[in-house]
Amino acid sequence: MEDTGIIELFFSRDESAITELQRKYGAYCDKIANDLLRDRNDAQECVNDAYMTVWDSIPPQRPESLRVYLGRIVRNISVSRYRKMHAQKRFNGVEVTLAELEDCLPSPENIENTVDGNLLRQHLNEWLMSIPEEDRMLFIRRYWYGDKTYKLAKKCGVADSTMSRRLTKLREGLREFLAGKGDIV
Repeated sequence: MEDTGIIELFFSRDESAITELQRKYGAYCDKIANDLLRDRNDAQECVNDAYMTVWDSIPPQRPESLRVYLGRIVRNISVSRYRKMHAQKRFNGVEVTLAELEDCLPSPENIENTVDGNLLRQHLNEWLMSIPEEDRMLFIRRYWYGDKTYKLAKKCGVADSTMSRRLTKLREGLREFLAGKGDIV
């Protein structure tokens, strides 16, 4: 079923909308949650929570891309779950990817006190559009979807160390870009 049809099912409050959403995007959602949480049961709970969030938000929302809309919801719920479960502990997974970005982005306190979140998002999108498409996809795969470095290396046919250096250069490029925007740091 096409996304527009699924969205119309949500607008008509037809419960088969959830079934169709799960049929079309279930594997996609599972991958996002599993890659971030590394626990099948927690991941499944997050995916189910995401389906309920979509049910509660459509209508009034009418997303342009149902896949992106759902992916963002699954990711946000999974990250929140991870942080809640691992408060004051450091584990692989989400914490590692977030720690890699700490030097690039201002602290949350600085963001809240000095920069509107929309401005940071605008600058990040501007930077992403300024880099080659392959680098953009690597950055998104690593820092949005939480893909492991070795998986990205295998997908690109390079050594793990080569991929690590490439991601380091991308983070440095982001840091320099944001530093050039005096309103960020």
